[in-house]
Amino acid sequence: MKKILFGATAAAVIAAGTFGVVSANASAPAAAVRADASNGNLQQSTHLTIEAATKAAQATLKAAEKENQRISVAVVDRNGNTLVTLRGDGAGPQSYESAVKKAYTAVSWNAPTSELAKRLTNAPTLKDIPNTLFLAGGAPVTAKGAPVAGIGVAGAPSGDLDEKFARAGVASLGR
Repeated sequence: MKKILFGATAAAVIAAGTFGVVSANASAPAAAVRADASNGNLQQSTHLTIEAATKAAQATLKAAEKENQRISVAVVDRNGNTLVTLRGDGAGPQSYESAVKKAYTAVSWNAPTSELAKRLTNAPTLKDIPNTLFLAGGAPVTAKGAPVAGIGVAGAPSGDLDEKFARAGVASLGR
């Protein structure tokens, strides 16, 4: 009899505790922040959707395939987080990581990586920044003048071709 009574008591205590937690969470709107234009602590930002990133990556890959080039493409968000990567048929094993780093570099500086590579003459230590690659093949995606994503391409015989294909991906977002 004691075991049954103890079990019922424990169940009642657990139920009351759960109800108390639910009740406490349900009445906590005092900490909510109003998201309106008058709140100076909030800022709106633009992000590339996964659908748009996929569209850009596919357009990039298609542009390379039209020229019989085997590449990898990466699309990263404003914070450098990878959204999409595609490794084309026959692309070299090094191309995957290189594409990600080129995309990261392009969005970080809001500039094509071919332009950034030229800056190494005056600032050679730029290449020491982690996860960057200062070779042609990365292009930023911008909205209202601000970077929102980067597209990186690697695997073609030259960085100029890599960057041409990356720009094709950027251009696809305007269609």
